[in-house]
Amino acid sequence: MNLSKWLILAGITLIILGFIVWFFTRAGIPLGKLPGDIHFKTSKIQVYFPLGTCIVLSLLISLLFWLFKK
Repeated sequence: MNLSKWLILAGITLIILGFIVWFFTRAGIPLGKLPGDIHFKTSKIQVYFPLGTCIVLSLLISLLFWLFKK
């Protein structure tokens, strides 16, 4: 594929991801602040790993792939 097709695909992907984030925030599910997200903060170090969010997104993506496979 040439560069223009990759840019169009990247743009469509960003639009879809933006819609997903917008939908979850409107539904009251704040991505990045779910139970299971790890947040550790000291005076000099801040570590954040969204484990719960990663699990939820992984399940949703797996469901989408399963639905489109059939």
